[in-house]
Amino acid sequence: MQNNVGLKILLIGRSGQVGWELERSLAPLGRIIAVDHSQLDLQKTADIRRWINEVEPQIIVNAAAYTAVDKAENDRDAALAINGTALGILGEEARKAKAAVIHYSTDFVFDGGKFAPYVENDPAGPINFYGETKLAGEQALQSSGAAHVILRTSWVYGLRGKNFLLTVLRLAKEQRRLTIVNDQIGAPTWSRLIAEATALIIAKKGQALVDVQGLYHLTCQGQTTWYEFAQQILTFSPAVQADEIEIQPITSDQYLAPAKRPHYSVLDNGKLLHAFGVILPPWQDTLRMALVP
Repeated sequence: MQNNVGLKILLIGRSGQVGWELERSLAPLGRIIAVDHSQLDLQKTADIRRWINEVEPQIIVNAAAYTAVDKAENDRDAALAINGTALGILGEEARKAKAAVIHYSTDFVFDGGKFAPYVENDPAGPINFYGETKLAGEQALQSSGAAHVILRTSWVYGLRGKNFLLTVLRLAKEQRRLTIVNDQIGAPTWSRLIAEATALIIAKKGQALVDVQGLYHLTCQGQTTWYEFAQQILTFSPAVQADEIEIQPITSDQYLAPAKRPHYSVLDNGKLLHAFGVILPPWQDTLRMALVP
């Protein structure tokens, strides 16, 4: 392992559920300059250029994103600006500064028709606009000439921000019957483990990320449905009485969300393991770790 302690890292999106964890996981690696949306707005080209030029980072970790999947269907300009266009500008400035970029993407770049874990070079085909913007961001960063590692993850949850886990816990306190989609399959992934895996990648490679640059899948092991995920949340959470809550499975068609979701979006993590020696535990184990004090 290289000695990469002492790196200067610019963390974008410090207040998000992954960004909050990153600020803590990256701290041992050097000097972390962490900014939130009020300081660096990815819709503002001048903000991106100013922060990179002033900080002169060796590593840029971009945890900022437009993540409201349904809202993106109508709020297209903002979603594309943040998830897509900004990555080209960020990559261009990173290349000039000789900084490597770590960026997060999504399982939603796939259409869900494979029904076997997706590998990195499977053809992308997003079926909602959010997925289109994230794919556009991948392509913009790849074309920028900057050294980069793009980590696709899935079904991200944590104990902060807005996510499925917190929604289920809130609803369980408000009502005794929940309806949850049972025909979409993916891998729930804890934001803390995404941050810890990122720290391991940087610790091992540092500025030499250029030698292993590219797309990687980073999710917890295994697969489940939203319905089964909700069942496990209620089982593990000490804050609710699971036997008092009824969960009714429904189909995606019954849910009537503005944005379509892929029916199957499990990602294969073999490439990540081979390149970095990093593998995340089964999703059930990490969910228990997140919920049980």
